[in-house]
Amino acid sequence: MSSALSLRALRKTYPDVVAVDSIDLEVHAGECFGLLGPNGAGKTTTIEICEGLTTPDSGDVIVLGRRWATDAAQLRQRLGIQLQETQVSEKLTVEETVRLFRSFFQSGPDEDEVIGLVQLDEKRRSRVGGLSGGQKQRLALACALVGDPELLFLDEPTTGLDPQARRQLWDLIERFRATGRTTLLTTHYMDEAERLCDRVAIMDHGRVIALGTPRELIASLGTEHMVEFSISNGLDPRVRGDDTPNRHSRESGNPVTLSLAALRAIDGVHEARVVDGSYQLAVAELHRAVPALLAELTRHGVVMSELRTRSATLEDVFVSLTGRHLRDG
Repeated sequence: MSSALSLRALRKTYPDVVAVDSIDLEVHAGECFGLLGPNGAGKTTTIEICEGLTTPDSGDVIVLGRRWATDAAQLRQRLGIQLQETQVSEKLTVEETVRLFRSFFQSGPDEDEVIGLVQLDEKRRSRVGGLSGGQKQRLALACALVGDPELLFLDEPTTGLDPQARRQLWDLIERFRATGRTTLLTTHYMDEAERLCDRVAIMDHGRVIALGTPRELIASLGTEHMVEFSISNGLDPRVRGDDTPNRHSRESGNPVTLSLAALRAIDGVHEARVVDGSYQLAVAELHRAVPALLAELTRHGVVMSELRTRSATLEDVFVSLTGRHLRDG
């Protein structure tokens, strides 16, 4: 399979942080590849190096078979870039903005075609300053598409958008992917990565800690379901050094012993942890684990206040690897 993007031993440091810590990545031609991780993981620095906006301290970057040091002019004609915040003049209209960006490229669709593609026909004569957040993001995507790129870079394309605007942008990205061209996007939204990406690299503290298809990464947990529950007769959800939550019964004031070790011993439970004050269990079979959990809570005199079950996600992969949620940074 041909490579659209190749990174070898890529490293970038700043005075107070190692932003990218010697990563290796290969993005195949025609795939949508995602860099998934919390804020500060190194995603934006990585993609800015690939875009030629930031120079790495060391390592090698090959984009569409070329290098920025020798082929910058040619590469700029073959790439589409949407930054986290694309700054354009708010006094220009939509069509004036798209026409301006189209003038930077030797070939590509005309502004009418691109404006129609991102569904901004009704706003073509509106000034940028009057657009909604979702409309501005679609305009930014239009500016990235006017050169008919072979490789499209999207850095946090849906951050701050409402659910409807996010879905609209997802549809546009999927239409681009359907043409057989390559997309590299960064995101900290697990559902976005699961829907859009053929493969995902999970980043944390400048390193790639997991790589594969969303299905492969979720399967690596060894479980398909998550059970989350809270208990009502507890005072302190934090876990002590002995792996036992420090809880007391409201009725008697006596300690309620509910150790993570006991939860892990329940039939069908693969892992147990306390996250944000609630218990979280990774289980293989809900029909076995849930009744066994209820029996265990009853045996300990623990009253459950909330119970949720769901399918495992990329968020659970990240929590399993780091002990933190993606949103925690």
